[in-house]
Amino acid sequence: MILLTRKLVVYERSEVMFNIIICDDEKYTLTKITKMVDNYMNKNHIEYQKHIFEDYNNKFMNIITRPLPFKIYILDIETPSRSGIDVAREIRMKDLDSVIIFLTGHEELIGAVAKGELMALTFINKFDNCEERLCKALQKSFDVLHKKQVIKLSYGSINYIVKLNDILYFSTDTVDRKTIVKTDYDEFEVSDTLKSICKRLDHRFKQTHKSCIVNMSRVTNIDTKKRIVCFDTKDSTDLLSNKYMKELGL
Repeated sequence: MILLTRKLVVYERSEVMFNIIICDDEKYTLTKITKMVDNYMNKNHIEYQKHIFEDYNNKFMNIITRPLPFKIYILDIETPSRSGIDVAREIRMKDLDSVIIFLTGHEELIGAVAKGELMALTFINKFDNCEERLCKALQKSFDVLHKKQVIKLSYGSINYIVKLNDILYFSTDTVDRKTIVKTDYDEFEVSDTLKSICKRLDHRFKQTHKSCIVNMSRVTNIDTKKRIVCFDTKDSTDLLSNKYMKELGL
Protein backbone atom coordinates (compact mmCIF):
# COMPACT_ATOMS: atom_id res chain seq x y z
CA MET A 1 0.00 0.00 0.00
CA ILE A 2 1.33 3.42 -0.95
CA LEU A 3 0.41 6.18 1.53
CA LEU A 4 0.17 9.79 0.42
CA THR A 5 -0.51 12.90 2.46
CA ARG A 6 -1.74 16.34 1.48
CA LYS A 7 -3.14 19.42 3.09
CA LEU A 8 -6.87 19.27 2.51
CA VAL A 9 -8.17 22.43 0.85
CA VAL A 10 -11.93 22.54 0.45
CA TYR A 11 -13.23 24.24 -2.67
CA GLU A 12 -16.76 24.97 -3.63
CA ARG A 13 -18.88 23.38 -6.25
CA SER A 14 -17.96 24.56 -9.72
CA GLU A 15 -20.66 24.51 -12.36
CA VAL A 16 -21.42 27.54 -14.47
CA MET A 17 -22.98 29.35 -11.55
CA PHE A 18 -21.88 32.28 -9.43
CA ASN A 19 -23.07 32.52 -5.84
CA ILE A 20 -23.59 36.07 -4.59
CA ILE A 21 -23.71 36.20 -0.78
CA ILE A 22 -24.96 39.53 0.58
CA CYS A 23 -25.19 40.59 4.20
CA ASP A 24 -26.32 43.98 5.49
CA ASP A 25 -28.32 44.73 8.63
CA GLU A 26 -30.11 47.71 7.05
CA LYS A 27 -33.13 46.44 5.10
CA TYR A 28 -33.15 49.42 2.76
CA THR A 29 -29.49 48.95 1.85
CA LEU A 30 -29.91 45.18 1.53
CA THR A 31 -32.81 45.64 -0.89
CA LYS A 32 -30.90 48.27 -2.86
CA ILE A 33 -27.74 46.16 -3.18
CA THR A 34 -29.76 43.06 -4.10
CA LYS A 35 -31.56 44.97 -6.85
CA MET A 36 -28.25 46.29 -8.20
CA VAL A 37 -26.86 42.75 -8.33
CA ASP A 38 -30.00 41.47 -10.09
CA ASN A 39 -29.88 44.25 -12.67
CA TYR A 40 -26.21 43.70 -13.44
CA MET A 41 -26.37 39.90 -13.62
CA ASN A 42 -29.52 39.84 -15.76
CA LYS A 43 -28.22 42.55 -18.08
CA ASN A 44 -25.05 40.53 -18.68
CA HIS A 45 -26.87 37.16 -18.88
CA ILE A 46 -24.82 35.66 -16.07
CA GLU A 47 -26.20 32.61 -14.25
CA TYR A 48 -26.20 33.16 -10.50
CA GLN A 49 -27.82 32.38 -7.19
CA LYS A 50 -28.36 34.87 -4.36
CA HIS A 51 -27.99 34.23 -0.65
CA ILE A 52 -29.39 37.15 1.31
CA PHE A 53 -28.80 37.78 5.02
CA GLU A 54 -29.62 40.58 7.43
CA ASP A 55 -27.10 39.41 9.98
CA TYR A 56 -24.07 37.15 10.39
CA ASN A 57 -26.21 34.41 11.91
CA ASN A 58 -25.73 30.65 11.94
CA LYS A 59 -27.21 30.25 8.48
CA PHE A 60 -24.71 32.73 7.11
CA MET A 61 -21.79 31.05 8.87
CA ASN A 62 -22.90 27.66 7.56
CA ILE A 63 -22.70 28.87 3.97
CA ILE A 64 -18.98 29.51 4.40
CA THR A 65 -18.30 25.76 4.44
CA ARG A 66 -20.90 24.76 1.87
CA PRO A 67 -19.38 23.46 -1.40
CA LEU A 68 -20.80 26.18 -3.65
CA PRO A 69 -19.13 27.37 -6.85
CA PHE A 70 -17.56 30.78 -7.34
CA LYS A 71 -18.59 32.64 -4.19
CA ILE A 72 -18.68 36.43 -4.14
CA TYR A 73 -19.27 37.89 -0.68
CA ILE A 74 -20.68 41.41 -0.33
CA LEU A 75 -20.26 42.13 3.37
CA ASP A 76 -21.36 44.98 5.59
CA ILE A 77 -18.35 45.96 7.72
CA GLU A 78 -20.38 47.00 10.75
CA THR A 79 -23.49 45.22 12.08
CA PRO A 80 -24.96 45.15 15.62
CA SER A 81 -24.01 41.52 16.22
CA ARG A 82 -20.65 41.04 14.48
CA SER A 83 -17.98 42.80 12.50
CA GLY A 84 -17.78 41.98 8.81
CA ILE A 85 -14.01 42.15 9.19
CA ASP A 86 -14.06 39.32 11.74
CA VAL A 87 -16.38 37.32 9.50
CA ALA A 88 -14.03 37.82 6.57
CA ARG A 89 -11.19 36.43 8.69
CA GLU A 90 -13.27 33.31 9.34
CA ILE A 91 -13.97 32.98 5.62
CA ARG A 92 -10.26 33.20 4.82
CA MET A 93 -9.44 30.49 7.37
CA LYS A 94 -11.50 28.08 5.26
CA ASP A 95 -11.49 29.61 1.80
CA LEU A 96 -8.78 31.52 -0.04
CA ASP A 97 -10.53 31.50 -3.43
CA SER A 98 -13.77 33.40 -2.92
CA VAL A 99 -14.03 37.13 -3.57
CA ILE A 100 -14.79 39.50 -0.69
CA ILE A 101 -16.27 42.97 -1.27
CA PHE A 102 -16.86 45.22 1.73
CA LEU A 103 -19.77 47.64 2.12
CA THR A 104 -19.59 50.49 4.57
CA GLY A 105 -21.24 53.78 5.38
CA HIS A 106 -18.27 54.81 7.48
CA GLU A 107 -15.14 55.64 5.51
CA GLU A 108 -13.09 55.76 8.70
CA LEU A 109 -13.56 52.00 9.16
CA ILE A 110 -11.77 51.20 5.92
CA GLY A 111 -8.42 52.12 7.37
CA ALA A 112 -8.91 49.53 10.11
CA VAL A 113 -9.10 46.64 7.66
CA ALA A 114 -6.02 44.52 7.12
CA LYS A 115 -6.52 44.34 3.36
CA GLY A 116 -3.54 42.06 2.76
CA GLU A 117 -4.66 39.59 5.40
CA LEU A 118 -8.24 39.44 4.17
CA MET A 119 -7.45 39.69 0.46
CA ALA A 120 -10.46 41.95 -0.01
CA LEU A 121 -11.21 42.92 -3.58
CA THR A 122 -12.47 46.42 -2.80
CA PHE A 123 -14.45 48.66 -0.44
CA ILE A 124 -17.69 50.34 -1.50
CA ASN A 125 -19.27 53.28 0.26
CA LYS A 126 -23.01 52.65 0.43
CA PHE A 127 -23.78 56.32 -0.14
CA ASP A 128 -21.16 57.36 -2.71
CA ASN A 129 -21.70 56.23 -6.33
CA CYS A 130 -22.51 52.79 -5.00
CA GLU A 131 -24.08 51.21 -8.10
CA GLU A 132 -21.27 52.10 -10.50
CA ARG A 133 -18.62 50.91 -8.07
CA LEU A 134 -20.50 47.69 -7.37
CA CYS A 135 -20.83 46.89 -11.09
CA LYS A 136 -17.10 47.41 -11.56
CA ALA A 137 -16.40 45.23 -8.53
CA LEU A 138 -18.62 42.43 -9.86
CA GLN A 139 -16.87 42.49 -13.24
CA LYS A 140 -13.50 42.35 -11.54
CA SER A 141 -14.75 39.47 -9.39
CA PHE A 142 -15.66 37.43 -12.46
CA ASP A 143 -12.25 38.12 -13.98
CA VAL A 144 -10.54 36.94 -10.80
CA LEU A 145 -12.63 33.79 -10.46
CA HIS A 146 -12.27 32.83 -14.12
CA LYS A 147 -8.50 32.85 -13.71
CA LYS A 148 -8.72 29.99 -11.25
CA GLN A 149 -7.57 26.69 -12.70
CA VAL A 150 -10.68 25.23 -14.29
CA ILE A 151 -11.74 22.93 -17.10
CA LYS A 152 -14.74 23.46 -19.34
CA LEU A 153 -16.87 20.36 -19.98
CA SER A 154 -20.21 19.79 -21.64
CA TYR A 155 -23.12 17.39 -21.94
CA GLY A 156 -25.49 18.25 -24.75
CA SER A 157 -26.58 21.85 -24.22
CA ILE A 158 -25.33 21.89 -20.61
CA ASN A 159 -21.94 23.49 -20.01
CA TYR A 160 -19.84 23.13 -16.88
CA ILE A 161 -16.82 25.01 -15.64
CA VAL A 162 -15.22 22.80 -12.99
CA LYS A 163 -12.28 23.65 -10.75
CA LEU A 164 -9.53 21.12 -11.24
CA ASN A 165 -8.99 20.72 -7.53
CA ASP A 166 -12.64 19.76 -7.04
CA ILE A 167 -12.21 16.72 -9.28
CA LEU A 168 -11.32 13.33 -7.80
CA TYR A 169 -11.26 11.39 -11.05
CA PHE A 170 -12.64 10.92 -14.54
CA SER A 171 -13.80 7.49 -15.69
CA THR A 172 -15.38 6.04 -18.81
CA ASP A 173 -18.81 4.43 -18.77
CA THR A 174 -18.21 1.75 -21.40
CA VAL A 175 -21.92 0.90 -21.65
CA ASP A 176 -23.28 4.40 -22.27
CA ARG A 177 -20.02 5.63 -23.83
CA LYS A 178 -19.98 8.66 -21.57
CA THR A 179 -17.32 10.12 -19.32
CA ILE A 180 -18.13 10.29 -15.62
CA VAL A 181 -16.73 13.17 -13.59
CA LYS A 182 -16.44 12.46 -9.86
CA THR A 183 -16.04 15.53 -7.67
CA ASP A 184 -16.19 16.46 -3.98
CA TYR A 185 -19.87 17.15 -4.22
CA ASP A 186 -21.38 15.26 -7.14
CA GLU A 187 -20.98 12.80 -9.97
CA PHE A 188 -22.15 13.72 -13.45
CA GLU A 189 -21.81 12.73 -17.10
CA VAL A 190 -20.13 14.74 -19.83
CA SER A 191 -19.80 14.20 -23.56
CA ASP A 192 -16.06 14.93 -23.65
CA THR A 193 -13.91 11.85 -24.21
CA LEU A 194 -11.25 10.81 -21.74
CA LYS A 195 -8.62 11.42 -24.42
CA SER A 196 -9.75 14.99 -25.07
CA ILE A 197 -9.99 15.73 -21.36
CA CYS A 198 -6.48 14.40 -20.73
CA LYS A 199 -4.99 17.01 -23.06
CA ARG A 200 -6.49 19.82 -20.95
CA LEU A 201 -5.32 18.64 -17.53
CA ASP A 202 -2.23 19.64 -15.60
CA HIS A 203 0.50 17.65 -13.83
CA ARG A 204 -1.80 16.66 -10.95
CA PHE A 205 -3.71 14.21 -13.13
CA LYS A 206 -2.40 10.75 -13.94
CA GLN A 207 -3.92 7.81 -15.76
CA THR A 208 -4.40 4.72 -13.57
CA HIS A 209 -6.36 2.68 -16.09
CA LYS A 210 -7.31 2.98 -19.74
CA SER A 211 -10.72 4.11 -18.45
CA CYS A 212 -9.63 6.36 -15.57
CA ILE A 213 -7.66 9.54 -14.83
CA VAL A 214 -7.20 10.53 -11.18
CA ASN A 215 -6.26 13.74 -9.43
CA MET A 216 -3.12 12.62 -7.57
CA SER A 217 -3.25 15.67 -5.30
CA ARG A 218 -6.50 14.29 -3.86
CA VAL A 219 -5.20 10.74 -3.39
CA THR A 220 -4.43 9.62 0.19
CA ASN A 221 -3.36 6.03 -0.51
CA ILE A 222 -3.05 3.45 -3.26
CA ASP A 223 -3.51 -0.21 -2.39
CA THR A 224 -1.62 -2.01 -5.16
CA LYS A 225 -2.69 -5.48 -3.94
CA LYS A 226 -6.41 -4.75 -3.86
CA ARG A 227 -6.11 -2.35 -6.83
CA ILE A 228 -7.86 0.51 -5.06
CA VAL A 229 -7.13 4.24 -5.20
CA CYS A 230 -8.46 6.15 -2.16
CA PHE A 231 -9.18 9.87 -1.95
CA ASP A 232 -9.31 12.40 0.89
CA THR A 233 -13.11 12.35 0.75
CA LYS A 234 -13.14 8.60 1.59
CA ASP A 235 -14.25 7.89 -1.97
CA SER A 236 -12.29 5.32 -3.96
CA THR A 237 -11.98 3.71 -7.38
CA ASP A 238 -10.79 0.24 -8.37
CA LEU A 239 -9.71 1.38 -11.83
CA LEU A 240 -6.01 0.61 -11.40
CA SER A 241 -4.18 -1.59 -13.90
CA ASN A 242 -0.69 -3.15 -14.04
CA LYS A 243 0.32 -1.07 -17.04
CA TYR A 244 -0.39 2.27 -15.37
CA MET A 245 0.94 1.18 -11.98
CA LYS A 246 4.30 0.69 -13.71
CA GLU A 247 4.05 4.11 -15.34
CA LEU A 248 3.36 5.61 -11.92
CA GLY A 249 6.33 3.77 -10.46
CA LEU A 250 4.20 1.69 -8.08
